[in-house]
Amino acid sequence: MAMFNYFPNYVWNLTISIALASGAEIGEIMDMCQPLLDKAKAGEDAGTADFMREWVRVADRLAGIAAEEEGQGRLLSAGDKLQRAALYYILAERMQGQGTPGRMETYRKGLDAFQRGTQYAGDKVTRFEVPYGDKVIPVLYTPAEGVEGPAPAVVYLNGLDSCKELLYWSRLPHALARRGIATLCVDQPGTGESLRLQGMHAHFDSEIWGSAVYDWLAAREDVDAARIGITGISLGGYYAPRVCAFEPRFASGAVWGANHNWAEVQQKRLKREGENPVPHYWNHVMWVFGAGDMEDFLAKAEGFNLNGVMEKIRVPFLVTHGANDRQIGLEYAHQAYDQLTNAPRRALKIFTDREGGVEHVGADNMTYGRNFIADWFAETLGGRLA
Repeated sequence: MAMFNYFPNYVWNLTISIALASGAEIGEIMDMCQPLLDKAKAGEDAGTADFMREWVRVADRLAGIAAEEEGQGRLLSAGDKLQRAALYYILAERMQGQGTPGRMETYRKGLDAFQRGTQYAGDKVTRFEVPYGDKVIPVLYTPAEGVEGPAPAVVYLNGLDSCKELLYWSRLPHALARRGIATLCVDQPGTGESLRLQGMHAHFDSEIWGSAVYDWLAAREDVDAARIGITGISLGGYYAPRVCAFEPRFASGAVWGANHNWAEVQQKRLKREGENPVPHYWNHVMWVFGAGDMEDFLAKAEGFNLNGVMEKIRVPFLVTHGANDRQIGLEYAHQAYDQLTNAPRRALKIFTDREGGVEHVGADNMTYGRNFIADWFAETLGGRLA
């Protein structure tokens, strides 16, 4: 199983794969990407402004057609186009270096198109704000389906460069809803709205905001506080175990990509070992962490290490990883699993060529990861498998 390789570099192909997994149309992908092929040959950082221009061009066109359909009362059709427009805006923005002209405007267009697109399409997803000190953590809540009374729920955390809208489009919330489990997609500090609109930076002690998110979700009348799990994708594969270890009220956990020692990964990336998730990588991480320079960033990243933490997890926990993950080495999945010595139930799932999902967080095929993780939570939180 291979990732869709259109460009000569991994980072740009990763974005296409995310788009395809999130509901993009292949014809629109080609329309956006064909003019960029020559630009991509100059490397992953060069041409990213052109990337945004082409993707925004198609997104603007979709938004324009959707506006015509809105005027005709054809909201279901408009919703479909607005969601794809939102996807293209958000992925175009994700590729840019901090301070790129038009970046924030593009991001805001994405938020607006997502909100209206999901509303018109009748998607059962609602944006809320979790109180957090003098700020808020923006979240997307998807309710369980077919459950009488309070349902189990899962907190779903971003990676380094994802956002709650991309979490929603990974279709894990849809898979969980069908199993009778609600989902909360979270723009935690360092990601999405928390970073872009409130200036909240990433920090290693994720239980601080993780407990605030738990409190908010547990207080909902349609959620069973005793059956709340937590998972995360990519760098969320560091955050989720950390939260699970230090916030014992979570009942189950899982990672979509084991990020056991992200501090060590940074040292490897300095040596050009492994692939980067976004162009302008060092510019991006310094923004995420609010770091003044590389020395400051590396000091702030030092705490991102789960050695001595996994042993503190005392609930069922699942580790998943792609056999051909080019960003985070497979050895980290084995380290994470081996250290789950106090979990009453633990599982390790390596996705291989037989099924797919072999790339970083299943970029080549997300269906296997989302179904496997959804089934795990159905088993450990009391959802349904059929």
